[in-house]
Amino acid sequence: MSYYQAISWRRVMSARDPDEPHRASTPLELLFDLCFVVAVSQAAAQYHHALAQGHAGTGVLGYLMVFFAIWWAWMNFTWFASAYDTDDIPYRLLTLLQMAGVLVLAAGAASALADYDFTVITVGYVLMRVAMVGQWLRAAVEHPAGRAVALRYATGIAVAQVGWTVRLALPHPLDYVGFVVLAVTEIAVPIWAEHRRSPISWHPGHIVERYGLFTLIVLGEAILGSFTGIQSALSEHGLSVPVLLIAVGGLVLVFALWWTYFTGVDSKLSSTWIAMTWGYGHYLVFAATAAVGAGLDVAVDAAAHADRVPPGPAALAVTLPVALFVPALAFLHRMTDTGAVGHPLLVAGGTVVVFGLGFTTGWWGIGGTVLAVGLATGALLAANLMVTGRRARAHAAIQMP
Repeated sequence: MSYYQAISWRRVMSARDPDEPHRASTPLELLFDLCFVVAVSQAAAQYHHALAQGHAGTGVLGYLMVFFAIWWAWMNFTWFASAYDTDDIPYRLLTLLQMAGVLVLAAGAASALADYDFTVITVGYVLMRVAMVGQWLRAAVEHPAGRAVALRYATGIAVAQVGWTVRLALPHPLDYVGFVVLAVTEIAVPIWAEHRRSPISWHPGHIVERYGLFTLIVLGEAILGSFTGIQSALSEHGLSVPVLLIAVGGLVLVFALWWTYFTGVDSKLSSTWIAMTWGYGHYLVFAATAAVGAGLDVAVDAAAHADRVPPGPAALAVTLPVALFVPALAFLHRMTDTGAVGHPLLVAGGTVVVFGLGFTTGWWGIGGTVLAVGLATGALLAANLMVTGRRARAHAAIQMP
């Protein structure tokens, strides 16, 4: 099916061919992603404000909760679209409803992280998920071969949304317990829906491309976050050595993270369970990448206002998400037999070094620390490329007659 053929009022929602050649993201999927740009930006911005005001504990917890809603809604739509995208008018309208939901969610990020008021975010999230229930019910009606799986998806998602609504009435701290239970429930729905049944016919290449595009979104947020902070510091205080070092170090860091991720762009999703693990594991990758931008913004605050934002916690706001990103991505690359993962000890050692740099601001200041983190991450990437390159050459030599 060509995306650019004449739009139809309605097509039968049958399973897409998982071997379909030249399968790529559609303009509708790209527009959908742009709405998530707003949500990721709002979550990262509010996380930055929480860190800058010294509320690291509640800021991290609130950020992880908000980002779960963003990631899970995006992920569910992505996998469904890979299997059942009909691009007819009912499909487009339900996707529009989901886009409205993510914008409502984005509007509630500030109240969620600042005041722990999840009402607006819950409304936006439930709106997205109800639209997803509609998509699955349509698939159940129009695709008999996948009806059992589709009905399980629709049932599980619907039950979870009732739970999210009820959670708003729970007293604190039971609402934390409710969040954990409901998050586990949401994550378990695909496992339960496809257990011992024919899996949905997602397209491996399409899924990998979609995840790559979302990675670019969160990397773009990291760049935007650091640029905004640097621009504000320049307008208030002019160019200083610490701010210049943060600018250079942040750019090197983001480039190294991009290079590290896209060495595994041809990930081999050889089974449903590998694909699910790979997809779920991206929560840490995405959340950590977006948090890097917030951390760089906090680092700029520390360089410009050291009396209000201590350099030590600001440095950890950069090093901690990088230290989560590296091993999480290394695991995903190793699982799919792709990427510059190198030796596990090399990854572990590099992670320890990067995290340890967060405690060195007393030696060279916040600017020097951020630059050191960028250079260390780049050096780890180079070392991994050397190891994997040597391994590939050795394997090729063995294969030669």
